[in-house]
Amino acid sequence: MKVQQKMIVGLRGIIPGGISVDDFCAVTKMSPLNSKTILDEFVKNNIGSKQNDFYYFENADKLKIAVILLEHGFPIDEISIALDWKDFEGLTAEILTSKDFAVIKNLILTKPRMEIDVIGIRLGIAILIDCKHWKRYSTSSLTNAVKKQIERTKKYVEKTPGSIAVPVIVTLFQDKVNFIQNVPIVPIFQFSSFVDEFYGNIDQMKTIGKD
Repeated sequence: MKVQQKMIVGLRGIIPGGISVDDFCAVTKMSPLNSKTILDEFVKNNIGSKQNDFYYFENADKLKIAVILLEHGFPIDEISIALDWKDFEGLTAEILTSKDFAVIKNLILTKPRMEIDVIGIRLGIAILIDCKHWKRYSTSSLTNAVKKQIERTKKYVEKTPGSIAVPVIVTLFQDKVNFIQNVPIVPIFQFSSFVDEFYGNIDQMKTIGKD
């Protein structure tokens, strides 16, 4: 297994605070030699630091590794599996940022209370994203998620004068971009190309704007 492939496995072992090679082995199930190689590779890429026999990481380091792996061409779906739901939201936001979107994460709306995972704004249009780090999907669960995201989008537009917004669901697993009620259901491995083609395909999507 090449170093970068081991780094994908090693994502699970990135725990904030100080960890030893033995700790890393226990979490990733890799050998001590491979564990040390990967930990040293992280530090070499300016991710984390080493003091004596311990490696120290911060909350954002797992996402930094995911971005490095993406830049090396590794499959985004493999990388996403190794991330938890919070990292998954961060990866979605990072892709938007890389494409010159202004990004807001975890926006709270009130009366009633609603939370929008990720918002990307560019050229006067907001993409409102609900990140679903689910391992299994059913049509009914996705339909319910779409219904809730449409309501969040309406509330966002109501509270944001002059805004135009498109509700989107980003999933961990899915064969291709699908639509429910004209809301795109986008697998994370296709999210980058979806964003690239967004403005050309916006007429196919549900768009909510303040009258």
